[in-house]
Amino acid sequence: MPLRHEMKRLILTLSLTLVLAASARGMTQNDTIFIDAATGDTLRPAVQLPWPQNLSAALDALTGDEMFQRSLLGLMVWDLTTDSLVYEKNSHQLMRPASVQKLLTSVTALKDLGAAYQFQTRLYATARTDKDSILRGDIYIRGGFDPRFGSDDMESFVGALSRGGLKCIDGRIFADVSLKDTLKWGKGWCWDDEEKTLTPLLYNGRDVFMKKFFEKLDAYGISHPGDYIYREVPLDSVWLLDERSHTVDQILVRTLKQSDNLYAESIFYQLGAQDGQPYPSARLSAARIEALQRELGLNPDDYNVADGSGLSLYNYATPHEIVTLLRYVWNHEEIYAHLVTALPIAGEDGTLKNRMKGGAAHGNVQAKTGTLNSVSTLAGYTTAPNGHRLCFCIMNQGIRSQSWAHGIQDAICEMMSGM
Repeated sequence: MPLRHEMKRLILTLSLTLVLAASARGMTQNDTIFIDAATGDTLRPAVQLPWPQNLSAALDALTGDEMFQRSLLGLMVWDLTTDSLVYEKNSHQLMRPASVQKLLTSVTALKDLGAAYQFQTRLYATARTDKDSILRGDIYIRGGFDPRFGSDDMESFVGALSRGGLKCIDGRIFADVSLKDTLKWGKGWCWDDEEKTLTPLLYNGRDVFMKKFFEKLDAYGISHPGDYIYREVPLDSVWLLDERSHTVDQILVRTLKQSDNLYAESIFYQLGAQDGQPYPSARLSAARIEALQRELGLNPDDYNVADGSGLSLYNYATPHEIVTLLRYVWNHEEIYAHLVTALPIAGEDGTLKNRMKGGAAHGNVQAKTGTLNSVSTLAGYTTAPNGHRLCFCIMNQGIRSQSWAHGIQDAICEMMSGM
């Protein structure tokens, strides 16, 4: 069946199901209603059920559509207010989470590092500027993998050098990029993803830090060597001249609302760096997430963590795992308060700005989107009409159209929020 015909039939099914469910809210348990049987041609009798059975019935009608014979749906809905399962379908099926992976990265960072943790980029020198305005020593810059480091921060760095009247650096300039390994991209990333280079020294999210540093030295009239060397900052015999930083909270908003992969990877590699060893690999960062999985009562061997953004094709998760994570967040206010405010809001901002523009889901659903080729995911929170707080995870795999998957996910969100 052509895709346009499938979409037309599915829209008819969803519309009829939602309309009947909405009208049924005013009926008694003895009244009879008719719900579309997913074909658009056959109707079956049903009775109005109390919540959440009516939601489950509507989700059964939706997920029973024959289109799901050709694509895979994983779904889990949990009532946080009563701490009980509302609905599940293929909830333990391993699937690619896409950018829903960012939830695992973000929650682990909020737990292990805290919202106030600083992404620190530091400027050091091995000597002071002498009376002739010459610094007869070396300069070290230690990268903090801060994607927000920009023009104001660079101005502060070179301003710190110039305050002593510096006119010449008579020594070497070193770049310390030991906060992460030297791999430029994540494991399992596709060659044509055109993602930004992963390096601890970033300027406006790009691998041009040292170029911009030299340009700013020139602008201040400070002569300097024409090149730099990669080397770690020594443990002694250096003075800290300046430090620029941003917090996890500041990085988190763009990570989740805009689904920025570089921002997510910057958080991910901070996790591995906590062990203190130079050039830590992604494996050390993944181990931090796996430790959280164990705390959640999950077996890390049942999943796979390859990166922090979800861009890797090697990531595998399940709706059950993500819902378990969201339940954990709900029960830890110090994490929930920071995470939920950074999630996109349906119909209002972030990657959900143009979805769910009306209905009960609008302004109610707060969730992380995920998109890869043939993959679409959505996971987060909403509030049901009875005031119960829900968390959910929807994973669509093997899809030919993102808009089709968005339609499914938006309909589920409307059901959860309005039934």
